Amino acid sequence: MSANNDTREVVIQGIGVSPGIVAGKAFLLTTDDERYVAREVEEDEIPREMARFEDALIETRRQIHDIQQKVSDAVGQDSAGIFDAHLMVVDDRAFVEEVIRELTARRRNVEVVLKDVAEKYAEALANIEDDYLRERAADVRDVARRILRNLSGKTSSQLQDLTEPCIVVANDLAPSDTATMNTEKVIGFVTDLGSHTSHTAIMARALGIPAIVGLHDVSLRVSEGDPVMIDGGKGLFFIHPTSDRLSSYNKLIESRRTIESELALLKDEPPETKDGYFVLLSANIELPSDIDSVIESGARGVGLFRSEFIYLSQDALPNEEEQFKAYEEVARRLSPHPVIIRTLDLGGDKFISHIRTLTELNPFMGWRAIRFCLAQPAIFKTQLRALLRASKHENVKLMYPMVSNVNEVLQANEILDQVRNELRREGHEFNENIDVGVMIEVPSAALTADLIAPHVDFFSIGTNDLIQYTLAVDRVNERIAYLYEPTHPAIIKLIRNTIDVAHRNGIWTGICGEMAGNPLMVPLLVGLGADELSMNPGSIPMAKDVIRNLTYSQAETLAEQTLASESATEVLDLCRSLTQKIAPEVLELVE
Repeated sequence: MSANNDTREVVIQGIGVSPGIVAGKAFLLTTDDERYVAREVEEDEIPREMARFEDALIETRRQIHDIQQKVSDAVGQDSAGIFDAHLMVVDDRAFVEEVIRELTARRRNVEVVLKDVAEKYAEALANIEDDYLRERAADVRDVARRILRNLSGKTSSQLQDLTEPCIVVANDLAPSDTATMNTEKVIGFVTDLGSHTSHTAIMARALGIPAIVGLHDVSLRVSEGDPVMIDGGKGLFFIHPTSDRLSSYNKLIESRRTIESELALLKDEPPETKDGYFVLLSANIELPSDIDSVIESGARGVGLFRSEFIYLSQDALPNEEEQFKAYEEVARRLSPHPVIIRTLDLGGDKFISHIRTLTELNPFMGWRAIRFCLAQPAIFKTQLRALLRASKHENVKLMYPMVSNVNEVLQANEILDQVRNELRREGHEFNENIDVGVMIEVPSAALTADLIAPHVDFFSIGTNDLIQYTLAVDRVNERIAYLYEPTHPAIIKLIRNTIDVAHRNGIWTGICGEMAGNPLMVPLLVGLGADELSMNPGSIPMAKDVIRNLTYSQAETLAEQTLASESATEVLDLCRSLTQKIAPEVLELVE
């Protein structure tokens, strides 16, 4: 089927996975036509074919590691972690041995055998009902394609060699395509396939590139060089946009740029309501390299340092000195502002190959976070030693993740006391009065907050997990995504209860997760009594603007209205209405 040559405007609705508005010329990404002719291989040629295959595997592994490092440096280890699945394919001995076995049995060149074996694996995964496993079929095909390129000597990518700004149009984009694309030239991309949780969507958001997926046949309807436009927020893709359409969107773009410039001027202003109520705005980080963005955003410290990414970014467990240097750098550079370091939260969707763990049917509710740390005291103590040593700057605080009962807190505190005694004997300097907190992210912790509060100095409510555990909704499952509602009355009541318990016990409560960074939610969280909000650095200016245009009495009234509401929709409408009243410029940015 030929591409659409009609110059009339075509509007296609897809799934907007990364917001932003861009217009430009289409670059049609053609799929590699890796058509390798089958040829017979003599018995004495088989060792040579095996050697070629092993060499290609080694080169593929090296390339994937290089891509991971580039992605990690650019947008953080969290995004680079999606290539772990690719490494698992390359290192899968069953897969490799089947290729070698088929090569010997069929006596065909390794390219043909590899394609057949890889496609068999991919089809088996594609037919599984589980969404996550089904998407791994794309990983197998992408790795096989890379191995084939290395066998043939083809290593360049069409997306690396771009010379002009463009919007990429493709049937699908492999993770290696998005990771190695020239981001100075690719201003947006759209694909026929994909979902909110596909690698393409994850990488688009991480790179900050407007993108739409799930457009079905867009790659067949666009010709090379066609003028096109993306509205990533609404999931709208325009082919041959009219001059009126471009003019309208240009005004919107200019308006947003003006708003963002004005919000940037608030960097050094305090996050304080019009009637003087101060709300600490902190940033979430993963690695010391994120500090610059924290400073630029105007955040006052770090409310969530995800320490596990130091572990995930290395091929072996980081030792005490490596961890100390990382924590100390962040504490020193951000002093005197607080730096809250979450202890190791491995498990769920974050694993490291050098720690052997059993495969779990439901890893998000399995052996993870504080459960893992208490079961691995040697690993836990090493981290606590490094963390306590960094606390000599006196702005360091620590918190335990995914606590579900008071006994876990008591056990963790007992280990912490053991480490304190060791450091004293060794003569190390540290803050004897370091603040220790817990993350409230499971319902059992929220409902027994009164039992936990006497043993800690603060709470930090992790809204992402609290929502999915309370509502029994896997937030990456598209079939039930509509049930993932941050404004559900149950969530509002759990947050309120946790904050009230904290204040009765003389401790403070912070909130992290996407709810804290959503400017529509900020007035509600302030009204519920939150003392601190921690979010991605990019959300700080919007949250600060909302707070500075708000009065505490308005926030309290909103909180009381939401506590009396019957549905998530009603709560969201109340939040949107107040935001429209006090900060319409922010509403324009987010909606």
